[in-house]
Amino acid sequence: MGTNGKNMVLEMKDIDKSFPGVHALDHCSFDLFEGEVHALIGENGAGKSTLVKIMTGIHSDYTGEYTLFGKPVHFNSIKEAQENGISIVHQELNMMNDLTVAQNIFIGRESKGFFCNDKEINAKTEKLIKDFEIGVRATDLIKNLTVGKCQMVEIARAMSYEATKVLILDEPTAALSEAEAEDLFEKMEQLRSHGVSIIFISHRLEEIKRVADRVTVMRDGKYIDTLNAKTCDVQDIVRLMVGREVIEAPKAKSNVDPGAPVVLEAKNLTAPKVKNVSFVLHQGEILGFAGLVGAGRTETMRLLYGADPMESGEVLVKGKPILVHHSKDAIANGIGYLSEDRKRYGLVLGLPITDNTVLASYDNPELHNSIFVNEKKCGAVAEEYVNKLKTKTPSVSQLVRNLSGGNQQKVVMAKWLLRDCDVLIFDEPTRGIDIGARAEIYSLMDSLVKEGKSIIMVSSDMTEVLKMSDRIVVMCEGRKTGELDIAEATQDKIMTLATKYTD
Repeated sequence: MGTNGKNMVLEMKDIDKSFPGVHALDHCSFDLFEGEVHALIGENGAGKSTLVKIMTGIHSDYTGEYTLFGKPVHFNSIKEAQENGISIVHQELNMMNDLTVAQNIFIGRESKGFFCNDKEINAKTEKLIKDFEIGVRATDLIKNLTVGKCQMVEIARAMSYEATKVLILDEPTAALSEAEAEDLFEKMEQLRSHGVSIIFISHRLEEIKRVADRVTVMRDGKYIDTLNAKTCDVQDIVRLMVGREVIEAPKAKSNVDPGAPVVLEAKNLTAPKVKNVSFVLHQGEILGFAGLVGAGRTETMRLLYGADPMESGEVLVKGKPILVHHSKDAIANGIGYLSEDRKRYGLVLGLPITDNTVLASYDNPELHNSIFVNEKKCGAVAEEYVNKLKTKTPSVSQLVRNLSGGNQQKVVMAKWLLRDCDVLIFDEPTRGIDIGARAEIYSLMDSLVKEGKSIIMVSSDMTEVLKMSDRIVVMCEGRKTGELDIAEATQDKIMTLATKYTD
C-alpha cells in the first residue's frame, strides 16, 4: 500500500530494453495505484511506447521487474495482458475498415459456434455506445466514420473487456472535439471511482494537469522524475521533457509579402460534406483552417487533392483552372497532401524510410538507371532528407513502423519535398507528436514558406493555429463561416465562427 492509502496495482523496476542500434529503455521505473490517473509523458522517442508495449505483452524480451497486483508477471502477448486486466487504446487507429463497429469491438470474442451471432454482439455494442454516447450505430461500417468517432469506438472496445482494471490511453483526445474530450474525462472519472487505474499518455500538458494525479516524465529512454500533476508547473514539465525551455507564442502579424501572388484558388467547392467553400492561398503563406471536428476541413482538403469526388466547384493553380479527378492530378499540378492519419494514408509502414521517401517520385528520371529504379540513388536521396529534417533513425533501411510519430511525419514531409510540390496541405501536422518534435515541425514549415512554398494547415489545436498561420479560414458544418488575418485573430473570434451553426 502506498503513502496515498491505496493499493499498488502495477509496478515496473529497472526495465531495460534494446533494439539493434537503439537503447530504448535504460533502467526505467513506473508504478500505478488503484483508482489513479497517472500521466506518462516525454518526447517521441523517449521510450513511452516501448514501456507500454512491455506492459501489454507486445515486447517480451527485456530485463527488469514487472509486478501486477503484487505478483510478478511477464506477458508474451496482448491477449495474455488483457486476460490479466490490462487494456490499451493505441495512439494510432487500429480498426478494420470494412467491418462494423460491433465486429471491430468484439472481433475474436464472437459467440462460440459455427456462425457469428451478430444480434448478440450488436446488442452488447449498442449498450457500450449508449454508455459512451458515441453517436454511431453498432452496424455502421468503420470506413464511414470520422477519425474522432473511430477513436471513441477504440475506447469502447478497450473497456468491453470485463477483466479490465488497468486502462492505458495513448493520446486518446488527439482526434476528439472539445465536447468529445469532455465526455471522455467524465467517463474516466466514473471508471476510477470503480477502481479502474488509468495510464494517460498525452502531449497536451494542460489536459494532464486537469485529469491526472501524478505525472512521470521520460527522456531518451530514461526515467527522469514523477511529479504531483495538480501542483507542478507546466514549464517545469516541459523542461524535464526536452532539457530546455520551449515557448509557444502566437504569431503577431502575417509574414507574407503584401504583393505575393496567388498560387492556388478554390472556388465554390461542393461535395456531400462541403458546401460552397472558396478561398485563396498566396506564395509563402501558411493558411490555417480552424473548426471543430466534423466542420468539413479535411473533406475540403480531400477535394483539393482529388481523394474524393467534387460535385461542383473549380480549382486554379497559378491562375489556370485544373481538373482534379484523382490524387495524381493534384500531384502533377504541384499539390502534396500530408493526411491527418499518416499511417493510413501517408506511409507504407512495412517498407523502409528509403521506399517511403521516394514513393511519390518514381517517375523522376534521376532515380532511375535505364528502366530500373536505382536503389543506390534512392538511398542517397533518403539519407539527404533524413539529415535535412533531422529524422532520428539508425539508418534509412529502418522500417517506418518502428519510428516515433514525429519521425514518421518527417518521412511524409520528405516524400513531398522530394516531389518538389509548391502547395503542401498539412492536415493535423502535429497530432500525436510531442512538444519537442512539434517545435521541429514548426521550424521546418517556417523554412518551407521562406523558400517560397505555400502551406494549408488544418489543425484542431487553437494554439497551433494562432502560432503558425498568416491567415485563418474558419469552418462549421461544411461551410466557410469566416476568415481572419492573424493580426486580428483570437481564440474567442475563432470559436465564435467555429460554432456559427445554421438554424
